[in-house]
Amino acid sequence: MLIDVSTMIPPNELDLVTVGHFAIDTISSPKIIPARTTLGGSATYVSAAAAKLGAKVSAISKVGDDFPNKYIKWLEDSHVDLAGLKQLQGFATTRFALKYQKDWKRNLQLKALAPSIQVNDIPNSLRAKAIHVAPIANELSINVVQQLRKLTRILSLDPQGFVRDFNTQGNVRPKRWMERSVLELIDIYKSSQDEMKTVTGIADAKQAARKIQDYGAKIVIATRGLYGSIVLFESAFCNVPACRPQVVLDPTGAGDAYIGAFLAEYTRKEEPLWCACVGSAAASFVVEGVGSERFGDREETYARARKIYLKRV
Repeated sequence: MLIDVSTMIPPNELDLVTVGHFAIDTISSPKIIPARTTLGGSATYVSAAAAKLGAKVSAISKVGDDFPNKYIKWLEDSHVDLAGLKQLQGFATTRFALKYQKDWKRNLQLKALAPSIQVNDIPNSLRAKAIHVAPIANELSINVVQQLRKLTRILSLDPQGFVRDFNTQGNVRPKRWMERSVLELIDIYKSSQDEMKTVTGIADAKQAARKIQDYGAKIVIATRGLYGSIVLFESAFCNVPACRPQVVLDPTGAGDAYIGAFLAEYTRKEEPLWCACVGSAAASFVVEGVGSERFGDREETYARARKIYLKRV
């Protein structure tokens, strides 16, 4: 069942707003030598993927005075509205070091953390068909999510920043997180299969998805990298294949591009299976570049999506 996005839409309403920190990522792997520094953070990938599909997007985020002007220009050139971005003097931007091994397992280390996003950072005038909650380092509180719930008909969540714990060196470890008061507010839930296990304590992806849906989410998505994704809606599961990229250089941000593209299509009232196929296609372009350097345009993303649409089971 689609969530109704057509009732009383203000003329200046945004299609999608992403709430979470932009970041500066330094990425290295056997294929990325020397390490490359790039614009990162879920807000980057979600927003850019949706904007590539023609969605009217914005982001609410905080960065420090070390955030390069070239990143601001790149976001603006990518048609991401930055009215909700606050650049704070005397503070650092959230930074991560990402080191991939040959099998694409990742070591993630937090190098700096921007100030948290507070309720008073959310404009009361904000209206969006969909809002995506996208923390990367526990920068959002329950109160912020509750406020966002009041401003949209579709509230989406990727809890990755809630399931991360950091030791004194900034190394990331998974932590159990299952905040019922947040999950009950969510319409669309998306996370990796491993993160879904961390949230629910259940290893089986389908059983974990059912548990999350019991809290009220209408659509639950578990991404599985090269194995595609599992989508639960209307009490039924669908396996969506991964789109085959031309080359895999860097998987950073692929899941975020997936949900950004999914939401761009969903706010147009497309059916969830097509949305998931477009999400898979968007993710396949991101892995062909390093960091946020590669996104497919609308037509080439749709072309890849059509190839897997009839393969879903």
